[in-house]
Amino acid sequence: MTTLPIHEAIPPLIDALRRGGRAVLQAPPGAGKTTVVPLEMLSAGLTQGRILMLEPRRLAARAAAERMASTLGENAGQTVGYRVRGEAKVSNATRVEVVTEGILTRMIQSDPELTGIGAVIFDEFHERSLNADLGLALCLEIAGALRDDLILVAMSATLDADPVAELMEAPVITSRGRSFPVDLRHLPRPLRKGVRFDAALADLVVQAAGETEGGILVFLPGEGEIRRVEGQLKGRLPAGCEVRPLYGALPFAQQRAAIAPVDQGRKVVLATSIAETSLTIEDIRVVVDGGKARRARFDPSSGMSRLVTEPVTRAEATQRAGRAGRVAEGTCYRLWTKGEEGALRAYPPAEIEAADLAGLALELALWGAQPGDLAFLTPPAPGSYAEAQSLLRMLGALDRENRITPHGKALAALPLHPRLAHMLAIAGPDAAPLAALLAERDPLPRGAPVDLSLRLAAVRDPKGFAGRSPHQPSRPVIERIRAEAKRLAKSARRASQGAMSDAAAAALAYPDRVGLRRKGDAPRYVLSGGKGAILPEEDPMAGTRLIVATDLDGDRREARIRQAIRIEEAELRALFADQIGWQDICEWDRRERRVVTRQQERFGALALDDRVWKDPPPDAVARAMLDGVRDLGMSWTDAARRFVARVELLREAGEDLPDMSEPALLDTLEDWLLPYLTGVKTAQDWKRFDILPALRARLDWDRMQALDVKAPAHFTSPLGRDIPIDYSGEHPEISLRLQEMFGQTTHPTVGRTPLRVTLLSPAGRPVQTTMDLPGFWASSYADVRKDMRGRYPKHPWPEDPTVADPTLRVKRRRD
Repeated sequence: MTTLPIHEAIPPLIDALRRGGRAVLQAPPGAGKTTVVPLEMLSAGLTQGRILMLEPRRLAARAAAERMASTLGENAGQTVGYRVRGEAKVSNATRVEVVTEGILTRMIQSDPELTGIGAVIFDEFHERSLNADLGLALCLEIAGALRDDLILVAMSATLDADPVAELMEAPVITSRGRSFPVDLRHLPRPLRKGVRFDAALADLVVQAAGETEGGILVFLPGEGEIRRVEGQLKGRLPAGCEVRPLYGALPFAQQRAAIAPVDQGRKVVLATSIAETSLTIEDIRVVVDGGKARRARFDPSSGMSRLVTEPVTRAEATQRAGRAGRVAEGTCYRLWTKGEEGALRAYPPAEIEAADLAGLALELALWGAQPGDLAFLTPPAPGSYAEAQSLLRMLGALDRENRITPHGKALAALPLHPRLAHMLAIAGPDAAPLAALLAERDPLPRGAPVDLSLRLAAVRDPKGFAGRSPHQPSRPVIERIRAEAKRLAKSARRASQGAMSDAAAAALAYPDRVGLRRKGDAPRYVLSGGKGAILPEEDPMAGTRLIVATDLDGDRREARIRQAIRIEEAELRALFADQIGWQDICEWDRRERRVVTRQQERFGALALDDRVWKDPPPDAVARAMLDGVRDLGMSWTDAARRFVARVELLREAGEDLPDMSEPALLDTLEDWLLPYLTGVKTAQDWKRFDILPALRARLDWDRMQALDVKAPAHFTSPLGRDIPIDYSGEHPEISLRLQEMFGQTTHPTVGRTPLRVTLLSPAGRPVQTTMDLPGFWASSYADVRKDMRGRYPKHPWPEDPTVADPTLRVKRRRD
């Protein structure tokens, strides 16, 4: 065997495993850890059981097993074998078995003691896949409770190893690796707005091919971008350059061709992130990094997952660049400037932080544990986990106490998302093509109608569909779907409810995404789960009343429907008869600004039938109007504001009175306002409503008497009129005509507090504000009299107002 950099780390690794049975191995890409460590552990005789190694991708699992088998001079399936979804090469002689991560979970759930397994290696653990995190947590529990002899190794290329080592209570073994210098070349300036990503990257590949030698590895986010860049490169590369795509869904023979060295010329591999660490691709001297990665994001508020394309992290960019320095000095071209690099995040998020947790919640329920019971490196977010449990309860996989049901155990045995497993378990083998289709990427090109039936037709009759449709499907995708459908059909039991349509089967998988078209011209839908969604207006399904939306873009406000199927109301009623029923609806409608009273036959948020509720109970209307009050805000009269100001004044002085601030009033509407809302149904009704009686009713007789004494509502003028006192300012205040205060020789007070008095002209305009009325009469009144007599000659302006009679009348006309 050729000596590789990892060999220097083998002695301390074996020693650590002999002593403690656990280790974390750090080694850079190309060090040889994937193909060397399992064989060295086998050779050291650490265990009599099989050595299981987990790989995050099927291609990497096959390639690693075949490489190790070749090292031993054997074929895969002998000493070294592999097991991936839909394919296995193992035998009784197999001692090292490479598996994809989900297979480990199935093995643990079916045999918690992992009988016959002596060691589990988690390769590429830095990728932090959900299955790897779950697998390690389960293995740690097994080792602690059932198998203290179980050897555990976590291997990583770039990882902050200390947290993993602390979790595993294991030492860190580090291999320095061996790499050659890589010349990093950034763009001189940022890409101009409007420049297409695929065109810019193709230009950079052409530049790299003209300036360098050796194989070129190009990193792109997904298959679609790979195909578009491949098209852009046709006829533009130097002679001898052979373009080879590489992505997870590619047929294995083509994946092999991308990995294998070329006999002559140069290889240009257009790859997804699959080529970052897991694979050894021969002859690569040049990397062209598009700087984008595709990740799954789950929005617990909408219950939807979507793939998002976002900038790579610095760790990913470093991994990618390192591929150029594996065999000799290399060059890495980056489709971003050096200045833009500073904005990149350090590491990608762990999948458990961003992914749909329905599968995890089902596995933990099957294990009989909650997240807090297991040693997770990153625990799942409580909100996202609760949403996942809610979905599983809706599917009947969990009971009300979140314990797994017999149906849930059946779903966990199927290699599908719980939604699709639920559909297959009930609809039977006939739903296998639909399940395989929904688990795959869209086989039709961008711009095709959203109708799921078109895609099913392409799956069931590829030749016939190709002859009659302008939207030609991807042949490799169709072939993958058909192969997976055959496999799923074998694992499905006969339908429990008899034959059903594709639409009904889709509704089983997505009971929360049955859509009812809203009124109006635009094809907007309300989904049974309560969210909104919209179809493209030009789509042939835009007029359809009822649909099942099987693919949405995850927009939080109004999701765009990318795939859907028409469903008949009779099918919906037959399928969900136990969930459809009449409901009395009495609620505040924010759009119409009134209480609406309807009787509706509902399935979730959908109103399948809607009638006017002619005689709703007044109490129900009043309670609905409380939501209207919260929406509209308080409706204040001047008298109500003055009353509240009096109460708040005494509260601040220490009196035992209820809080009548607006936030407190809105928080306690049921306590004080509800009995007074009879007959109030609309925003206009509320605008006219006088809340003062309801506010006064909050005070008993004793408190009301105390309020009237200590903060009276009125000042009685010399004419005997009650003038309202305003307590909302810094000082209690009254406003009244100046002539009405004639004869008042003392300043008005509330208790010992002087009132702020605003004296008005006969026209009602302020002429003087004072807190010392006698002082005003003695000083400023003379100037006011001089000015006002000319303006208002018909009104009395006596020289001595303290002895004049108060009046609101004009002077008598002289004969």
